[in-house]
Amino acid sequence: MEKFFKLNENGTSVSTEIMAGLTTFFAMSYILFVNPSILGAAGMPTQAVFLATIIATVISTLIMGLFANVPYALAPGMGLNAFFTYTVVFGLGFTWQEALAMVFICGLFNIFITVTKVRKSIIKAIPVSLQHAIGGGIGVFVAYLGFKNANIIEFSLSGSNIVTINGAAPAAADLSNGVNAIAANGGVVPAISTFTDPSVILAVIGLLLTAVLVIKNIRGAILLGIIVTTLLGIPMGVVDVSAVSFSNNIGSAFSELGTTFLAAFDGMSSLFNDSSRLPLVLMTIFAFSLSDTFDTLGTFIGTGRKTGIFSAEDEAALENSTGFSSKMDRALFADAIGTSIGALFGTSNTTTYVESAAGIAEGGRTGLTAVSTATFFLLSILLLPIVGIVPAAATAPALIIVGVMMVSSFLDVDWSKFEDALPAFFAAFFMSLAYSISYGIAAAFIFYCLVKMSTGKSKEIHPILWGATALFILNFVILAIL
Repeated sequence: MEKFFKLNENGTSVSTEIMAGLTTFFAMSYILFVNPSILGAAGMPTQAVFLATIIATVISTLIMGLFANVPYALAPGMGLNAFFTYTVVFGLGFTWQEALAMVFICGLFNIFITVTKVRKSIIKAIPVSLQHAIGGGIGVFVAYLGFKNANIIEFSLSGSNIVTINGAAPAAADLSNGVNAIAANGGVVPAISTFTDPSVILAVIGLLLTAVLVIKNIRGAILLGIIVTTLLGIPMGVVDVSAVSFSNNIGSAFSELGTTFLAAFDGMSSLFNDSSRLPLVLMTIFAFSLSDTFDTLGTFIGTGRKTGIFSAEDEAALENSTGFSSKMDRALFADAIGTSIGALFGTSNTTTYVESAAGIAEGGRTGLTAVSTATFFLLSILLLPIVGIVPAAATAPALIIVGVMMVSSFLDVDWSKFEDALPAFFAAFFMSLAYSISYGIAAAFIFYCLVKMSTGKSKEIHPILWGATALFILNFVILAIL
């Protein structure tokens, strides 16, 4: 194990890697319950989606750990699953089988741009100042995700602020299956919680506890914070131990999986039957791919540079090597094939999870962390009831603390120079408030180009950066049209 994962070379140990893998698992285990809920709204069988989520996560994360030897975990991406259901299925009228077909094609396209070095060239084209801005922006995003999951931040809106319900105008919304999604305008007002909800109080306790453990450099501080917070939730009534039951019918779940397995090919047969829909299909696949690619790049850049997982030597190898000789090459390829694997089993885009930062903060530095995370996800098939009692109030503090750690990347941004501060600020602003790493990167690219053009330094902009910025703008135009 030492020889395969090079533990000593990376300054880590088996126990540290396993603990980091468990921490990452707990930080992202919410996807086991959120993904079936979101994709189920599109008409997909939820038990099948639950198993597809686990299978896609396990296979792609094992490839990441064993092939790339880096501590990143993959799973169906948040935001991309919402786009799948509420935009592609509800908004555009595609069936969920056709949506899976588009996800599968998106995965093949991602493999292509990875093998042909296009993805690698994109990374090399991003200036170092922007890479630091992206890293700090992801820190803000992760912390915001934690505050949101814990309901420490709440939102209010009036009826006049509602734009759509279930993807349609309020007056024309179909409420026969309840309210699945509400879109509102800028009238939504964020505010701090009134702290009357026991789960919110538990999250605050967990945040204070985890912060103290980290300050005191307690080994396994983040994971220990999750466990203790969960235990404290029992007497507070947040965690219902009586809900633990091993009577789940796993057999019926595997039976349902037969409905979604290879359903992407069923969707493929009808996806291209109508030539009039072809431009819409291609634009949708493009939107899937753009978000998937830059979410992954943002996660690698934001966490890998700061922790040394992708060292200066590895970055140099990325620029000069051929094939898959560098860790970054192998990591990008592992991520690329995850989406197609997930689509085959019946889930939306599988992507590298920013919550991997929780395990990295716990000391994870090699693929053994990813293998450990994959193992825990596999075990969750049998231990679902136990995993299910870990509340968001227990995992949210971990995300907040990790976010604080990652924001330090902003120290490498020269805030005294407005031309450097502007892209960095919008990277963080849009990542958190638009709830999308890729949108934050888009904003950073757009304002970086604006700054360079305004100062007469357009020649300093790499052609790929020009192209990526143009594609982002085109994506926004497409979204407006859709």
